[in-house]
Amino acid sequence: MKRNKFIVIGSGRLGANIATKMSELGEDVIIIDSTDDSFRKLKDSFSGYEMVGDATDLAVLENAYIKHAKTVVITTDSDNTNIYLAHICYYVYNVPKIFVRLSDTDKGRLLEGTYIKAIYPFTLSLAEFMDLYEEGDI
Repeated sequence: MKRNKFIVIGSGRLGANIATKMSELGEDVIIIDSTDDSFRKLKDSFSGYEMVGDATDLAVLENAYIKHAKTVVITTDSDNTNIYLAHICYYVYNVPKIFVRLSDTDKGRLLEGTYIKAIYPFTLSLAEFMDLYEEGDI
């Protein structure tokens, strides 16, 4: 089975921007969100597929071709949902690359022993600030 899908779960600012960027880079992107209104955050350059549904429902994931996913990025606003979905992608569907957004850095321990990578927006923002500060831009 060829794994060629790039799936983003959660169409908030982070998810929508990742989906748009990967679409611009030529990836076959599917973005899933529980509300249709969330897709308004996608840029006009997004050329992937939008899917309305609850990603915690395995039927929704399977309709989004999770079995063909090479990468899944999970960016809902719930750390617990994100960790649950990351483990489903890891243990049930064996997705090769999984990235999960977490607000609570302590919850990263729940990913130990896996290849799931955590994205901490707070840490990324702080790192970006420090890079700008050290460059003298601030």
